[in-house]
Amino acid sequence: MLRINDDITLADWELSESFTRSSGPGGQNVNKVATAVELRFEAARSPNLTGAIKARLKRLAGRRWTLDGAIVIRVEDTRSQARNREIARERLTELIEKALHVPKRRIKTRPTLASKRRRVEGKVKRGQVKALRGKVKGDE
Repeated sequence: MLRINDDITLADWELSESFTRSSGPGGQNVNKVATAVELRFEAARSPNLTGAIKARLKRLAGRRWTLDGAIVIRVEDTRSQARNREIARERLTELIEKALHVPKRRIKTRPTLASKRRRVEGKVKRGQVKALRGKVKGDE
């Protein structure tokens, strides 16, 4: 079981882990030990998450969200399988915690009359500067 917060706890059937060999340098260790962890969370089937949370989670997960509604997190940061496992679980927890936060709706505001005037005055001044760049009369 993975505890996210006081209200949300993920059951063991929702999580599955598979271990593979890591890529990159590492000598003989890389060829012998399966240290990379692929954590799979069945997000779409999870009874602990509401529809709104799942929608935000899908947007946050991006490419990690599969077609069948699972989140796949692959970690091969360290040479230790146990540490990679911890990192994968931490990343999943952080992702779900971000999805729990409901973003505030943006309130549309209108520019004030003073700010409109300042904007137009700035444009007028800039136009005058550009108008003075032309050829000078009487220098022919």
